[in-house]
Amino acid sequence: MRKIAIVILNWNGRAMLERYLPSVCSFSQLEGAVVVVADNGSTDDSVAFVKEHFPSVHLVLLDDNYGFAEGYNRSLAQLDAEYFLLLNSDVEVTENWLNPLVAYMDGHPDVAACQPKIRSFMEKDKFEHAGACGGFLDKYAFPFCRGRLFGNVERDNGQYDTVADIFWATGAALMIRSDDFLSVGGLDGSFFAHMEEIDLCWRLRSRGRRIVCVPESVVYHLGGGTLNVDNPRKTFLNFRNNLLMIYKNVPDAYLKRTLLARFFFDYVAAFQYLLKGDCKNAKAICRARREFRRVFHQYDAKRAENISAQTLKDIPEVLNRSLVFSVYLFGKKCFSDLKFS
Repeated sequence: MRKIAIVILNWNGRAMLERYLPSVCSFSQLEGAVVVVADNGSTDDSVAFVKEHFPSVHLVLLDDNYGFAEGYNRSLAQLDAEYFLLLNSDVEVTENWLNPLVAYMDGHPDVAACQPKIRSFMEKDKFEHAGACGGFLDKYAFPFCRGRLFGNVERDNGQYDTVADIFWATGAALMIRSDDFLSVGGLDGSFFAHMEEIDLCWRLRSRGRRIVCVPESVVYHLGGGTLNVDNPRKTFLNFRNNLLMIYKNVPDAYLKRTLLARFFFDYVAAFQYLLKGDCKNAKAICRARREFRRVFHQYDAKRAENISAQTLKDIPEVLNRSLVFSVYLFGKKCFSDLKFS
C-alpha cells in the first residue's frame, strides 16, 4: 500500500494537464506518493499527452465519462493507498504543499479529511471561491467558506492561517483517508458533479469524524475549468444536488423546516435571475426543483442509512441562522463577522 495517491480526474483536459500537471509532479516528491491521472473516457489526446510527457504518472483509464463523483469512485477503487488526495486538473500546487497535510493527518487519527488553503490562480492574493480556507453550512444548508460568503471573496491577509475544524473540504483539493472514504460509500455517483464532496463530508462529520483545513499548505485554483459559474447546467446541478443532500442528511426534526425554507429561497433566486434577464438560469432552478420532487424517494434507503448512523446531530460547524439574512439583511461581509453560537 502506498502512503498517498494524488488523483487528478480528467475529461478532455489536455490544456489543463499541460498547464498544471508539471507543478504537481515537481512538488509531490514525498516518499510513498504517486501522482495519478484518472481519465474519464476522454476523446482528445489527454492520455497520449500524459504517456509521452509524464511517464512517471500512473494512468487509470475509464471507458466513459462518469462525471466527477462516479469517475472518482471507479478510479479510487483501482488504487491502494492510505490516503487519497482528489485534485482538480486546474490546480497549481506549491513547494511543500503535501507535507503539512500528511503530517496533520498522521498526527490526528480522528480526522477523516482535510484541505489546504486555496487561493485564486487569477488573483493570487485572494481566496478562491470553491474552497477558500474551509467550508461550512448554514441552518438551511447553504454552503460558504472561511474567506468567502456567497460572491464576496476576501483577500488573504493571514486572517485564517490557523488549522480549523470545518464542515466540508472542497473537492478541488480533498485529502481523505481511504478507509473513511470507503466506510461511508464514497461519493454519491448519482450527483454526477457539484455538492458531492459536501455530501461526503456531511456523512463523515455526522458520524463523529473531523474535517479540517490546514492553511500551511497552499494551492492555487483556476476554477470553472469545466462549467463556468453562470452555466445553466452548473446551476441545475448545484440546486438539485443541494436539495438531495438535504434530504439525505438532515435529521428528521429539521427536515421539513429546511425544505420549506429552501422552497422560498430557491424561487427568490430564480426571480433574481429573471430580473437580470437570465431566463436560462431561472429555468434551471425550476427544473432542479422539479427533478428533486421526481426522484427524492429514490434516496429513502440512503437517508435511512445516514440518519441511523449519525452520532453527532448538532454539528458545531453549522451556522445556526440564515446566511442569506446575515449577508443581505444584516450586512455581514466576512466569515469573521459571523457568530456560530
